Amino acid sequence: MNQPVTSTDDTENGPFGVWPGSPYPLGANYDGAGTNFALFSEVAERVELCLVAKDGTETRIPLEEVDSYVWHAYLPTVAPGQRYGYRVYGPYDPSQGLRCDPSKFLLDPYGKAFAGEFDGHESLHTYGLDSLGHTMSTVVINPFFDWASDRAPKRPYHETIIYEAHVKGMTATHPGVPEELRGTYAGLAHPVIIEHLKTLGVTAIELMPVHQFMQDQLLLDKGLRNYWGYNTFGFFAPHAEYSSAHKPGATVSEFKAMVRAFHEEGIEVILDVVYNHTAEGNHLGPTISFRGIDNAAYYRLVDGDPEHYMDYTGTGNSLNARHPHTLQLIMDSLRYW
Repeated sequence: MNQPVTSTDDTENGPFGVWPGSPYPLGANYDGAGTNFALFSEVAERVELCLVAKDGTETRIPLEEVDSYVWHAYLPTVAPGQRYGYRVYGPYDPSQGLRCDPSKFLLDPYGKAFAGEFDGHESLHTYGLDSLGHTMSTVVINPFFDWASDRAPKRPYHETIIYEAHVKGMTATHPGVPEELRGTYAGLAHPVIIEHLKTLGVTAIELMPVHQFMQDQLLLDKGLRNYWGYNTFGFFAPHAEYSSAHKPGATVSEFKAMVRAFHEEGIEVILDVVYNHTAEGNHLGPTISFRGIDNAAYYRLVDGDPEHYMDYTGTGNSLNARHPHTLQLIMDSLRYW
């Protein structure tokens, strides 16, 4: 279980120099010299970028620049591996669909990697209780990767043979995969797995959900886990539990290496994606990201009763694809992968 951490409201920004930065692209983007942070929130009155040190202490940096509801800053000293989140100040009135709560350490909707775990603490559900130390952190990644001469095979559909697979399930007990790689992206890219697929004549592997997802507390209380992964909150991040790496942010490089390995053998990679809902669930669910950033923008709320969510698929909520920014997030995610 995560340990409680302390917070530092550092309005002088400590060792972190702050430049205005850019409202685009959204998320945290490292350019080789520093990192630009950009977060959309139409409802926010104030936003703080929270940088988390290795010892769990937090440095809060106010984002002073706002363009078209995007709060942004560039920090020249922030490098890959830095853990971060946001605190969003604004109206809290659930009866009106307003759920800003600065006591919540919020994950970046455009986060490329995540670290840590959710421990089920009441602060994830209760207004006014600080959730830092009880939730995951977003991680700044290094976007640079040697793709060599990689190209997607682009085999015609009428010649395509698709093999649906689960990253963990296909490798967890395979005797030909080294034990330390079983259940991981690196394990799935192991030569013995690729050779097996080629022997079957497979031309494309379709992966069951690999976007970062959250374990359902109801299942955890029963000693079970969400195996399939249809409970996404990180639409730009490969699921961290499937990584053999133990360094924050290294999951992305491992995932890319897996894709490159398949492409080298003429096998395409297809992803099973879930954009109808998020892991935050209904009005009783945890506040880990979207709900606390801009509830009404990200979710379809019940007409005349905005405290509750439209639940078209029995998952607790529905993404509000009618809102231009939420639609942008979905399209950006599809393009990113």
